[in-house]
Amino acid sequence: MALSTEDKKKIAEAFGQKKGDTGSASVQVALLSENIRRLTEHLKVNRKDFASKRGLLKMVSRRKNLLRYLERENEELYRDIISRLGLRK
Repeated sequence: MALSTEDKKKIAEAFGQKKGDTGSASVQVALLSENIRRLTEHLKVNRKDFASKRGLLKMVSRRKNLLRYLERENEELYRDIISRLGLRK
């Protein structure tokens, strides 16, 4: 379920502002989105895994807050990330 180190590096390179950028809001949103996608697939098979469902809800909430921050601080980057990740809005 968890992302491998190689997957994290690829996502950081794709969404980072500069080389070595691993902590910016855009990278965090991309990592959370990938985790959410994987956990959603897990929950389709394991419907009674309530602990994972709670973790999923926490991740969705965190991504929502990061996206709200990005929209407030840098609307152009926000729109770019939304379109690249295929999120609504």
